Amino acid sequence: MALYGFDAFSPAQIAEKIEQVGVSKARLPLLQMVLLGMLAGAFISLGALYFVLVVSDATLGFAASRVLGGVVFSLGLLLVVVAGAELFTGNNLLMMAWADGRISSYALLRNWVVVCAANFAGAAGMALLVWLSGHPAMNDGRVAALVVTLAGAKCAAPLAALFWKGVLCNILVCLAVWMAMAGRSVTDKFVAVVFPISAFVAAGFEHSIANMYLIPLAMLLQDSVPAALVSPALGVAGLLRNLAAVIAGNILGGSVLVALVYHLIYRRGLPPPAA
Repeated sequence: MALYGFDAFSPAQIAEKIEQVGVSKARLPLLQMVLLGMLAGAFISLGALYFVLVVSDATLGFAASRVLGGVVFSLGLLLVVVAGAELFTGNNLLMMAWADGRISSYALLRNWVVVCAANFAGAAGMALLVWLSGHPAMNDGRVAALVVTLAGAKCAAPLAALFWKGVLCNILVCLAVWMAMAGRSVTDKFVAVVFPISAFVAAGFEHSIANMYLIPLAMLLQDSVPAALVSPALGVAGLLRNLAAVIAGNILGGSVLVALVYHLIYRRGLPPPAA
């Protein structure tokens, strides 16, 4: 594979890179994996914070607020891809290295469990920092009201809807990571990330790590907004219910419908990439 040049990597080269990166990610030392996972949770939370700030502006029309909110939410994955972090949803692409026999089932599950837990710690920690900062009081408290309203709807949504929205979300997230691997510059990666991420956000799909920020933040804010805005489903049970369905959907969308499909197209039956 030519590593230097100005042209984007081809899909077959991306598949090879994804597999190599998957092996490296699976072999990360535990402390490094945890710290990078916490960073990813915080990065996605910053994207969600930016999204809520934009969408809380009632003067924007529906389409404009959804699309613009999606564009600014892309900050989260751009930070993950460029600054470096371990994101559970993107790491569903490790399934390619597993399917080629280059990492074990234990290594795959270890990465997913550790990174997902670290993402939660980073996202919940960011929720606490944002609450302490007083940021949700912006726009005459509309930011706080929107966070509580969004989180309540996520906690009360039907499980089937959460699952399938999780599937659709991580198809787009993993395609964004896939296309970012084609780029050779930060500009390339920005263009690759923005459209898939803004599409899933605008469409209202479910990202488990973003929910690890929004729902805990709403739980902290629920006493500061009108009681009529607080859903009875908002709470620890609602958080766990949401995450169970959305994480399952994210795994199906990213690991099966993207990673395994591309493995069958580009890597099945081929020798492992050179180290």
